[in-house]
Amino acid sequence: MTLFQDIIAKKRDNHALEDDEINAVVQGITDGSADDAQLGAFAMAVLLRGMTRGERLALTTAMRDSGGTLRWQLGGPVLDKHSTGGVGDCVSLILAPALAACGAYVPMISGRGLGHTGGTLDKLDAIPGYRTDIDETEFRRVVRDIGCAIIGQTSDLAPADKRLYAIRDISGTVDSIDLICASILSKKLAAGLDTLIIDVKCGNGAIAKTIEDARELASALVDVANAAACKTQALITDMNEPLCTCAGNALEVAQCVRLLRGDEIDARLWDVTVALGGAALAQAGLAGDTKDGEAKIAEALESGKAAETFAKMVAELGGPPDFLDTFEAQLPKAPVITEIYHPKAGFVDEIDTQALGRAVVTLGGGRRRASDTIDYAVGLDWLLGRGLMVDSETPIARVHAEDEAAAQEAKAQIITAYRIADKPGAEEPLILDRITA
Repeated sequence: MTLFQDIIAKKRDNHALEDDEINAVVQGITDGSADDAQLGAFAMAVLLRGMTRGERLALTTAMRDSGGTLRWQLGGPVLDKHSTGGVGDCVSLILAPALAACGAYVPMISGRGLGHTGGTLDKLDAIPGYRTDIDETEFRRVVRDIGCAIIGQTSDLAPADKRLYAIRDISGTVDSIDLICASILSKKLAAGLDTLIIDVKCGNGAIAKTIEDARELASALVDVANAAACKTQALITDMNEPLCTCAGNALEVAQCVRLLRGDEIDARLWDVTVALGGAALAQAGLAGDTKDGEAKIAEALESGKAAETFAKMVAELGGPPDFLDTFEAQLPKAPVITEIYHPKAGFVDEIDTQALGRAVVTLGGGRRRASDTIDYAVGLDWLLGRGLMVDSETPIARVHAEDEAAAQEAKAQIITAYRIADKPGAEEPLILDRITA
């Protein structure tokens, strides 16, 4: 029997691990026979030495199989979407019901925010009564009856990932592409998907800061997922500014509802949602090609079908049955709301997006540690995007805070995050690349 420390040493010395050795690692993660120090050492060895394609696939599938896996018998393809994380990224709340309105079934298992990036579950927790911790039986029922359900990871689904992620977070190994692949894909593959679309964020507010890093991550994810028999492609999208004009849990939910209702269309949020949805529908055979898929997603949004599906999902999962009509009264509100003006006039040239995310965390809207409590009401809105004009009468943002002191602290962070130039810069593309199998 191979000792866990021997497996660590083998990877430390830059040798590829056999499938049975990787299975032993995952078994040790799952049953607790490997302690935290050993897992931290293993994760660091992987970060420093990397894995081959075969090792990545073996680790991903072993983590997938560490718990139960879902199998679906529904009247259409089973789709999902994953984002690598950013600021103001609330696409899932719009895309899941839009895909369902187009004939797909979307069992979306999402996560919570940590660090400067927001989490889909934290946004949904801002909706009174919404339950993200339902059991598998209810999950299956809601997906079957409504077409989509957005929930958290169940205890039986890829349990090895839960423990390994916690170890990575405290051992400085979060940025390993091999471990990122295994973490993301083990959960998605365990959900029994036919098709997966991945949004790999690129820019100063993302894990991947450069297009080269983003392509490497996207290619690894697409390669492993397809090798595991899940049709997958990735879009690389810009995260050098927030995806929508707000950042903060209740504020982002409200923005999504306004878009679903047709009250207010946030152009960047709309464009990324439509692009991801169009690619997913085409890949699943629900559209003739990507352009046809994009038209179907746009029609689902414009017709109100996606809004209707979202409302049904919220009600089925414990939220208010009239949430679409009463969301402004239902969502929590911060007691202090303050407009922020930049001391320099001109045009927004650059935005430190990660700094804006950190400002939301400082306000209490995110976590420094997994155990931190979230204030769902706080955050930022009215965020000006790149190329827009700034003057003494045009705020660059508005801060929602628990008290005046917190508002002033966030104000200083936000002003520093904005670089103002005398003339607008060149417009940057939103969709940077597409990575297919």
